[in-house]
Amino acid sequence: MPKLIVVNRAGEETTVEADSGLTVMEVIRDNGFDELLALCGGCCSCATCHIHVDAAFADKMPEMSEDEDDLLDSSDHRNETSRLSCQIPFTDDLDGLKVTIAEED
Repeated sequence: MPKLIVVNRAGEETTVEADSGLTVMEVIRDNGFDELLALCGGCCSCATCHIHVDAAFADKMPEMSEDEDDLLDSSDHRNETSRLSCQIPFTDDLDGLKVTIAEED
């Protein structure tokens, strides 16, 4: 079972196991990380599932859609590794992916 490494806002790192086929947002939410609000439930209509993806996995990320890019523009905490976790399907290829939950806007 692939593993996802989640760093919360306090800097604490936790490794969780996840089923392939979920989104990174679902994996984080289902493992009790309340900091990740994901208010829209994964519809790409808010930016409350904003994460920073470890640069080592940048080439494995799906291309960012225009909608995702626009939503991330509304964040004061956007950087070059910013993504919406609801837009990243978690697959076996992402085993060991490390993400950091972005600061709340």
